[in-house]
Amino acid sequence: MTQIPSPARPVSDWHSQATERLTRGERAADLLRNGMGSWLFVGLFLLAMAVWAALNSGSPAWDPYPFILLNLFLSMLAGLQGAILLIAAKRQDMIAAALSQHDLATNVAAKLEIEQLMAINREQIELLRELQRFNLNAVGTR
Repeated sequence: MTQIPSPARPVSDWHSQATERLTRGERAADLLRNGMGSWLFVGLFLLAMAVWAALNSGSPAWDPYPFILLNLFLSMLAGLQGAILLIAAKRQDMIAAALSQHDLATNVAAKLEIEQLMAINREQIELLRELQRFNLNAVGTR
């Protein structure tokens, strides 16, 4: 029986290792993305808009209706959110690409192992056939 070397199967937890190598900016982008994508953020944002409108609807208003200063802040917030979300999306794309590369390596290693097992199986079947022929010949010569 021929000895076939075993392929190296990737068994590491890729995601944990990648998370450990994140830069401070990448961690911040993920944290902000997760925060801005929550119902808590939406609720607090709506509450802040209602408070702003209530405080500026009275007589001593620092930003009277039509709330020009508020519009400026919201425009800046939207621009900043867009950049943060793009940074986080780019990271997610890199993670998806690395995970699919890891999956490919795992699948190739598994394929090689299956081929090895099939080769061993074929050898075992051939040995069984030889034993069967030997037994038939031994029974016939008695």
